[in-house]
Amino acid sequence: MAVPQKPRAARGAAKETSAPKAEATASSAPQVSAFEQMGAAFRLPGVDVEALKAQWHAQLSKLPGFSPDLFQSWVQQSPMAGLNVPGLKPVQQAVDAVSHSVSGDLQSLASLKVDPETLKTIQSEYLQRATELWNQALTKPEALTVKDRRFAAPEWSQSPASAFTASMYLLNAQTMQRLADSLAGAEKARERVRFAVQQWSAAMSPSNFLALNPEALKKAVETKGESIQHGIQHLLGDIRQGHLSMTDESVFEVGKNVATTPGTVVYENGFFQLIEYTPITDKVHATPFLFVPPCINKYYILDLQPDNSVVRHLLSEGHRVFMVSWVNPDESLAQATWDDYIEHGVIQAIDVTREISGADQINALGFCVGGTMLGVALATLAAKGRKPVASLTLLTSFLDFSHTGILDIFIDESMVRMREMTLGAESPQGGGLMKGGDLAATFAFLRPNDLVWNYVVGNYLKGEMPPAFDLLYWNSDSTNLPGPYYAWYLRNTYLENNLVKPGAVTVCGEPLDLGRLDMPTFIYGSREDHIVPWESAYASTQVVTGPRTFVLGASGHIAGVINPPAKKKRSHWVTGAKVKQLPTDANAWLASADEQPGSWWTAWADWLRDHAGPMVAAPKQAGSRKYPAIEAAPGRYVLRKA
Repeated sequence: MAVPQKPRAARGAAKETSAPKAEATASSAPQVSAFEQMGAAFRLPGVDVEALKAQWHAQLSKLPGFSPDLFQSWVQQSPMAGLNVPGLKPVQQAVDAVSHSVSGDLQSLASLKVDPETLKTIQSEYLQRATELWNQALTKPEALTVKDRRFAAPEWSQSPASAFTASMYLLNAQTMQRLADSLAGAEKARERVRFAVQQWSAAMSPSNFLALNPEALKKAVETKGESIQHGIQHLLGDIRQGHLSMTDESVFEVGKNVATTPGTVVYENGFFQLIEYTPITDKVHATPFLFVPPCINKYYILDLQPDNSVVRHLLSEGHRVFMVSWVNPDESLAQATWDDYIEHGVIQAIDVTREISGADQINALGFCVGGTMLGVALATLAAKGRKPVASLTLLTSFLDFSHTGILDIFIDESMVRMREMTLGAESPQGGGLMKGGDLAATFAFLRPNDLVWNYVVGNYLKGEMPPAFDLLYWNSDSTNLPGPYYAWYLRNTYLENNLVKPGAVTVCGEPLDLGRLDMPTFIYGSREDHIVPWESAYASTQVVTGPRTFVLGASGHIAGVINPPAKKKRSHWVTGAKVKQLPTDANAWLASADEQPGSWWTAWADWLRDHAGPMVAAPKQAGSRKYPAIEAAPGRYVLRKA
C-alpha cells in the first residue's frame, strides 16, 4: 500500500451532504438589510450602518468565494441553511434519514395520537406560560431570565428582545417535546418522532442565527466585522476539508503529538498492521496483551498523549503490548466481508501475537465494535477447538443487541435492505464503501447541541477557533467501512440480534455460539454512554459463561474510558462486597454496587495482573525471525484519510 500524504494542517472539516432547501417564509418575507437588523438590535446611537456595510464588504471581498448573496444568507439564516456545502450535515438531512426509514412503517406513524385531555392540558399550559412571558416582557423586561447554557452570555439578558426570543423558543421547544413524549402508539415510531423534534428544536435555536444572536452581533460590531470574516474563513476551510471542526486540528499530527508511544510495526496485511510497543520496564508479564480497537475509528484513541494513553499505562504495569491498527478502507476493500475482518483481521492478529511472543495464550481487549468482533472471533475459534486467549476485556461493547438506545431509530428492514442493495454483496457492483463522514455525522447528531450547533455558533457566527483537544481531533479522523461488512453487521446485530442466538449465523464456516466464551472476562460500561448504553454493556455478563467482573465508569462512551488515574477525575462502581453472583438485571446490580473515587483503570489493572502470568525479562527487540520489524509506530495505515 502507498504511504498516505501527510495530513493537511488545517481546521476541521465537514461531512458530506446536500443542503436543505431555503425556508419558504424567508424567501417570501420582506428583505431587511442585515446591517439594519444589527443596528436595530443594539440600538446603538451614531452607528453608521452604511459605513459599516462598506467596511465589512471591503474586508470580506478579499476572501476566496465571497459574494454579497452569500453574506446576506449568512446573516439572515443559520450558516448551514441554503448553502450547497459538501460535508456539512444540517438537521434536515438527519431528519430526512429518519424519514426514509419511517417510510416503511407509515402505519405505525399514522396510529400515533395524543390523548385529548393531555393535549388540552398542554395547550392550556402553553398559552398561560406564553401570556406570562409576553406580559413580563412588556412590564418588567429586565426580569426575563433564560436558564439554558446556549443563552448564558450576558448579552442575552441585557437585551429584552433577545431574552424574550430565547424564552419563547425554549417554551416552544419544551411544548413540542411534551407533545412528542405524550404520543401513544408503537414505541419505535414514538422514538422517531422524539428524535425529529429534538433535531428541529436544536436547529431552530435563535443562537444559531446571526441576526438573532446578540453575543455574535456585539462581537461583529466590536471587531468591525473581523469575527464575520474569520467565521466565513472557518466555514470555507471546513467545506474544503469535509467535516465540521470540533477542535483546532492544525495543532495535532499523528505520530508527532498523538499516537507517540514508541513501538514497531511487526506485521501487515490488507486489513491491518500489528504494532508491538517497546517495553518500559526491565521485566514484563509472560502473557502478552493484544488491543483490538474498533475498525469504525482509528486505534490511537487508546494512545492519545503520554498522560492519557491506555497503552502507556499498561506498559508501565509491566505488560508486553500489541495493537491492531486497522487500515482505512479504500476501493480495494469495497467487497470485504464480516468474515474477512474476523479471519484476516482479529484471528490473524491473535495468531501473530502468539507466534512473536512464543506464548500459548494471550490476554485480549476489544473496544466498542472491536469488542464485538473479538468476542465473535474467540467463539469461532472455540468452535474449532482453539482457546488462544487467557482472559478477555470488553470496553463499551455490545454482544447482546436487544437494547441499542437511540441508534435503534435508524434501523429497520427497509433501511438495512437499502444498504444491502446499494453497498452490500448483493449490490450491482458487489460492494461499496460506507463513507466515514456519514457515520461520523450520524453519531454527532445523537447529541446535536453539544457536537454540532455548539461549533456552528462558535466557529462560524463568532469566528472563534475551537480549542485544541486531542480526543476531538481523534473523533474527527473518520474511517470508511466496506459495504458488505457494514450491511452484515447491521442486519445481524442491530436489526435481528443474531449473535446471541446459538447457531443463528455462521462465521468463517462455524455456527456461532457466544456461550463458548468461557474465559475470565472483565466488562466495562460508561454510565452516560449514548452509543452503547451501560445496561447493554452489562448484558454481556449474561452472555459469556466464564468468571465475570463488571465495572461501571462515569461519563460517556469515550470520555469514560479515557480516564487516567493520575488526573483523579470522576468515579466508578464495582460489584458490592456482599454480592455473591451478578444479577441478571443491570439496575439491580447498580443498586448494590459500591462507588469508588477516581479511574476504573486501577480496578482493571488489579484484575488483569492475576491473569498475566509471572514476570520475565523484557524482549530486547520487536518481532521475531518470522515477523521482523517493518517500520516504526504508528505505521502507515493509521495516516490514511477517509
